[in-house]
Amino acid sequence: MTNPGTPTFDQLRIFLSIVDTGSFAGAARALGRAVSVISYGVSNLEAQLGVTLFDREGTRKPRLTTAGRALLADARAIALGVDGLRAKVKGLLGGLEAEVDLAVDVMIPPERLAGILRSFAAVFPTVQLRLHVEALGAVSAMVLARTATIGISGPLAAEMADLESMAAGATLLVPVAAPDHPLGRMTAIPPGAGRDYIQLVLSDRSGTTSGRDFGVVSPKTWRLADLGAKHALLREGIGWGNMPMPMIEGDLAAGTLVRLAMPDYPGGAYRFMGVWRRDTPPGPAAQWLLDQFVACSGGDAVAIRMPEA
Repeated sequence: MTNPGTPTFDQLRIFLSIVDTGSFAGAARALGRAVSVISYGVSNLEAQLGVTLFDREGTRKPRLTTAGRALLADARAIALGVDGLRAKVKGLLGGLEAEVDLAVDVMIPPERLAGILRSFAAVFPTVQLRLHVEALGAVSAMVLARTATIGISGPLAAEMADLESMAAGATLLVPVAAPDHPLGRMTAIPPGAGRDYIQLVLSDRSGTTSGRDFGVVSPKTWRLADLGAKHALLREGIGWGNMPMPMIEGDLAAGTLVRLAMPDYPGGAYRFMGVWRRDTPPGPAAQWLLDQFVACSGGDAVAIRMPEA
């Protein structure tokens, strides 16, 4: 059995152009070549591979043979891979990052994050992205450790001397509980009542905020490193706690959670900061991400106004 040769990328481009335009003449126009060059290129490709790719008999338009149809997908994959390689190299030569590590605070509204990353994929198709979702000081800790290029952190970022930061919006935190929780059943919650029940508290996996509490009222706490787990336990009525409004709006509407009108702790704004190391300024793609988070925060001032309980 004869081993096939190795086709050139130019031969594959000619093959695909004939398929896409439907004729040798169309491929010649698309590639700016003479028809004779197109015909010669296909003949050489067929000779290299040892198979006939087009049926040229009895028709004005070349038709793919069984072998041609079988190899078409592989030829397209190779062409796309080479085009992607060239685009990535072009970006690198122009200063574009090959990849960006982004760390975001778990409190970021999911729809905002998804929308920004969808646009990022369209604007920077050659840049790989690694996404890390963390809580409290862990985002800034990842940027400081160079595990992340940039971060969208909570307000703790302003305390870290080696980081540059920019305001990137806010979300509204509100105290909630299940409707059958003792606090959820109260029509009027007296001051200090939250201290009598378990408070579910989000903790920092990095240890950056070890020994520090934020918005903790009750001496009875369960500490969780995952906001989704906290959400689930709140719905089970195990305790009460503060949650970002975008995440629990559906629960409030459905009645699976109720907002607590606590006179001593009504909730408030949780502010976001875009952060990066002072000695490592963000590249074009990372800066674009930071700018998008800032641009998408325009309505936050209205969103974090405390609604009626």
